Amino acid sequence: MTADAPRGADAPPELVQLLTPEGERVEHPDYDIDLTAEEVRSLYRDLVLVRRIDLEAVALQRQGELGIWASLLGQEAAQIGSGRALTDADMAFPTYREHGVAWCRDVDPVKLLGLFRGVSNGGWDPAEHNFHLYTIVIGSQALHAVGYAMGIQRDGAEAATIVYFGDGATSQGDVNESFIWASVFNAPVVFFCQNNQWAISEPLEKQTKIPLYKRASGFGFPGIRVDGNDVFACLAVTRRALQNAREGQGPTMIEAFTYRMGAHTTSDDPTRYRLADELEAWKLKDPIERVKAYLFKNRLADQEFFEKIDAEADALGKDVRSRCLALPDPPPRAIFDHVYAGAHSLLDEEREQYLTYLAGFER
Repeated sequence: MTADAPRGADAPPELVQLLTPEGERVEHPDYDIDLTAEEVRSLYRDLVLVRRIDLEAVALQRQGELGIWASLLGQEAAQIGSGRALTDADMAFPTYREHGVAWCRDVDPVKLLGLFRGVSNGGWDPAEHNFHLYTIVIGSQALHAVGYAMGIQRDGAEAATIVYFGDGATSQGDVNESFIWASVFNAPVVFFCQNNQWAISEPLEKQTKIPLYKRASGFGFPGIRVDGNDVFACLAVTRRALQNAREGQGPTMIEAFTYRMGAHTTSDDPTRYRLADELEAWKLKDPIERVKAYLFKNRLADQEFFEKIDAEADALGKDVRSRCLALPDPPPRAIFDHVYAGAHSLLDEEREQYLTYLAGFER
């Protein structure tokens, strides 16, 4: 990167890309994908609807209806592409930003909002959706994913796990320990790193001296970098990595080279540490606009289709908002209900102390 070039503005030469920012289809010698017109339209719909959910959640937080929100703005292609590569038997382990993957796993968006509103501890059944609960502790979900993958391996099941984390998490011990276990035991897991260039306010060069995907080779398994704003490439690369894992070829690390268009969370102000021209450069690589351009150029969709999707997105936004505002507040004692599977003497004691404290306000 030069002083005149915004961070990540020029695509790295080793990047797997199947759809350019201008909406032109390109071939890759190792990765390709054959999508029908209906499949491309479906991916476009996913991208638009997920962004609408995200924008509605940001608005709800700004209006005091959510405690915080981690936006996925700009990372939709990485999440939808990888999420649609999963089979029903595969298990996904998210961070706190994988709203697009949750959409692909049929998790009700309001369940996500309930967590950030503080009315639930998760809200969905991981076994029902094969989508684990959100993980706030940076990197710990990598250990969970590898352990689950080793269980799949021992059960002899035809499935794999995928674990999501950001560029900042690659500096965490949990993630690196997961790499070791996955490699040594040849676990059927895909490590999906969404490199959005910033770990809150820390730029990528504070995390690594080499491209993140190259770290995999040091642990003994392959790594690949994909255009994280290209939903076609993300789908093709993740589909191949998952299939390799299911066939016993072990782990793969995917670095989705993308950009966090918004704040780290709604408590963050990115204007304090990054330049406006960097953001403007990445806007030209918008994951939704390139698919829209592809559909237009190839006459796979008309204006009526796009208007229909926009109307559906508006209706979804209104529905998500109204159902979020209608979520009931749990009673204060409910926080103790699901800490352990059964009774626990110390927890019982703490519950009684807390209820006595609350009762003091009723006099």
